[in-house]
Amino acid sequence: MTDTAVKRLLSETTTVVHSPGYEGANIGTIIGFKHVNYLVEKAIIDHFRVSGLPVGALYEECGLGFDLTFLDSRLNTALIVDDQASIEVKPVTKDGDDELTFKVSITVERDGEPNKAVSSKARAVLRYDEDDRRMLERKPVPAGLERFVKARIGGAEPGAEVAELGAETLISGGSVDRDPVLEQLTAGENAYAWKFRIPYPYVHFFERMPMSGYLRLMEEAKHRFVDARGISIRALLDESNWIPAVTRSHVTLLDEAHLEEDLYVVYTVDNIFKNLLYTSRLDYYVVRDGRLVKTATGEITHAYGVVENGKKGRLVEWDERVARAFRGEGDAK
Repeated sequence: MTDTAVKRLLSETTTVVHSPGYEGANIGTIIGFKHVNYLVEKAIIDHFRVSGLPVGALYEECGLGFDLTFLDSRLNTALIVDDQASIEVKPVTKDGDDELTFKVSITVERDGEPNKAVSSKARAVLRYDEDDRRMLERKPVPAGLERFVKARIGGAEPGAEVAELGAETLISGGSVDRDPVLEQLTAGENAYAWKFRIPYPYVHFFERMPMSGYLRLMEEAKHRFVDARGISIRALLDESNWIPAVTRSHVTLLDEAHLEEDLYVVYTVDNIFKNLLYTSRLDYYVVRDGRLVKTATGEITHAYGVVENGKKGRLVEWDERVARAFRGEGDAK
């Protein structure tokens, strides 16, 4: 790992071609927003590799774990499972920045022409693993990367004091949507929330939840919210062949959430635009020493669409029943 590699990482644009993961094709052959964001992350990891600083080697040799801390993606054209997506990663880190910053664009071919499908901004850090039991032969941090190394991601100040904790103890992966902390977080808000005990499949580097875990919960939040409001994804598919479609998502990590902690996830509807689009905010909390600590926040913009022949989609206006559900105005049934 040389000074030249660090210079490349911070200055040279790279391009890689990837096909989306088949698991992400949950809308006919269209790839869901979560897996689109996975492609962005994968391309940034490839950028490290091409520059001469593979993220695996950074951890294995120096105990530095790669973590995305911010991801903001706009989806302009749907990706489909057969796409060979060209993904450009442009470093835009400024002097004095303490996070690595990138602009990422995904281009696919449509009707024989290149079409920019996704535009993203991302930030990353290198999280130092201080546990010497795991790093018996640690090498020094490569010169030029020191400012991006963190002893901890974020460092949010404790917030409101929690009046009462729930009595129920969850097992790994378990969840409830009735809890005193949830009631405190959603009081007076047009929101749905649940408590979730972070399981091992949601973490990396042994113990902390990465960006991908928050994206998974962001997708689940939509499903839980509409199900709780009487307009579940399955119900609207059966009735009208409507499927949720995401046009933008972003997540910012503010602190760390750890394996087997209880995570409180709050999905709040913020804005509704002409029965065509709506934005929701996602806030994620843990309770430490009796106080709320926000570990991440984000926003997602949703619409509804109809997909025909596997990949041809068009947006639709929803009806008043759906609008009432989004506004939280009584029974949507």
